[in-house]
Amino acid sequence: MEIAQASVLEKGFAATSIEEVIAEAGITKSGFFYHFRDKNELAREMLRRYVAENDEIFDDIFGRAKELTDDPLQAFLLGLKLLAELTRDLPGGHPGCLIASICYQERLFDSEVHALNTNSVRRWNERFLGHLTEIAAMYPPREPVHLYDVAAMLSCTFDGAIIMAKALKDPSQLERQILAYRTYVKILFSR
Repeated sequence: MEIAQASVLEKGFAATSIEEVIAEAGITKSGFFYHFRDKNELAREMLRRYVAENDEIFDDIFGRAKELTDDPLQAFLLGLKLLAELTRDLPGGHPGCLIASICYQERLFDSEVHALNTNSVRRWNERFLGHLTEIAAMYPPREPVHLYDVAAMLSCTFDGAIIMAKALKDPSQLERQILAYRTYVKILFSR
């Protein structure tokens, strides 16, 4: 799975061949097809694994932040700061986003992969919306905004910064963009 994911993030799903994955993994073609019926099944399992790993990261970071303060705004801001620091420590920058890779090459995937991808993005947006709703109950936004859009903005910021970092060959983009989003949230909900 790690070999396939690294290849997809580097070259895209279409350019990643089953032959290449099995050669690097040191398994036979029949061994591959024992685990995966086809390339779409590989994509589903990679996506499930990727989402679970990211959910674990978000649970850990934002959970730790909530343990440190009862104030929902301060907890979210702290969580964003921890997330930015995590991205700073990635060797060579963030490897890329599997969700985006699937969106960019959508014609290669079946409806189950598309549904899994869509639901993953919606769940992350709902996760962030939960934080923002809790914040807005204590700190009404200074400007009229839809909280769902502010929640989705974090996903857009994250994926957009990954693209920008790769295009500009500047891994610090991700950390800086998360911190810029953090500043926006801080200003939006300040009294």
